[in-house]
Amino acid sequence: QVQLVESGGGSVQAGGSLRLSCAASGYSFSSKYVAWFRQTPGKERELVALIYTNSGGTSYADAVKGRFTISQDNVKNTVYLQMNSLKTEDTAIYYCASRPFWTGEYNVWGQGTQVTVSS
Repeated sequence: QVQLVESGGGSVQAGGSLRLSCAASGYSFSSKYVAWFRQTPGKERELVALIYTNSGGTSYADAVKGRFTISQDNVKNTVYLQMNSLKTEDTAIYYCASRPFWTGEYNVWGQGTQVTVSS
């Protein structure tokens, strides 16, 4: 069964760091786009970071550029999101998702992990 499981969320003070993990089972990240999204009630879902697993190429939303880093571990079939210098506005539920490179639709999603940043 295809499953993406996020972990590493929690509560942290502003300026702190967290590392989120997205582990895949029954699914290979090979030759895939893997992304981190976040969503806050009353706000549209936002694409935070993206990685193409074949090349390792990455892209980031302006709001997190320079603070967040997406990376992959091919052996563990896992994608990470390192979040540094966290701000209160980073508070959200964070989801990982994946799609084949030839589509624009993310068709595999995790259940999400809560990140709460306090001041």
